[in-house]
Amino acid sequence: MMDYSENKPIYMQIADYFCDQILNKKWESGDRIPSVREIAVKMEVNPNTAIRAFHYLQDEDVLYNERGVGYFVSDNAYDQVVELKREEFIRDKLPHFYRDMKVLGFSCSDLEKLYQKHHGE
Repeated sequence: MMDYSENKPIYMQIADYFCDQILNKKWESGDRIPSVREIAVKMEVNPNTAIRAFHYLQDEDVLYNERGVGYFVSDNAYDQVVELKREEFIRDKLPHFYRDMKVLGFSCSDLEKLYQKHHGE
């Protein structure tokens, strides 16, 4: 069971779960993933909601469907997911981050120093 946020459609939150599985290498290229019914039961959602997540990720070339067999992780899924997540970060999180930087008086050089400190570069 997932703890759903009201700020994002449920099918997109399920798609995010799929993407996390791919980014964390729990699901890799060519892997068969759980069926729509299995996901609907696991996530406690209507199968129509679950299928929207499958279709969205199929449209984004993250998953592909073999009729009568099931859904599989695409060969380029990892790269596709990274690109989707980057776009989401730039669209949804970065504007708030920049606003907070400005309000709190952080400069880009302050941010670079903090980044280097936390990543040991």
